Amino acid sequence: MSVLLTAVATLGAIGAGSAAILFLVGQRFKVEEDPRAEEVQEALPAANCGGCGFPGCASFAVACVKAETLDGLNCPVGGQETMDRVATILGQTAPVTTKKIAVVRCEGTCDNRPRLNQYDGVSNCAIAAALYGGDTGCSFG
Repeated sequence: MSVLLTAVATLGAIGAGSAAILFLVGQRFKVEEDPRAEEVQEALPAANCGGCGFPGCASFAVACVKAETLDGLNCPVGGQETMDRVATILGQTAPVTTKKIAVVRCEGTCDNRPRLNQYDGVSNCAIAAALYGGDTGCSFG
């Protein structure tokens, strides 16, 4: 019976010591976050698309909170309404942005993209694409 109590007491002491060490380390290396970042993130559309230039909405929210002004920061998914809400949370004014629209400039036909060279090599698209940019003069890709 005393062997069992010794084992339980030893494991309990190890567990309590480990918990104390983890608590102290956690308090020492704690990262303070601005609570406004979470409010800004809730105001964003949560698309995590990266259209703003950041990996996701959380990174964009942190950048908005750290920035002195919102110039150069824009959420293309949420638009002006979302940026107005973000500016209200941060006590700033949102810059007026215009909506960007994608334009396809390539017509895609052989008449509109003349051939510049003739490829004579391996009949594999992956290899051909890695070797050179293509055989047409399309300046848009």
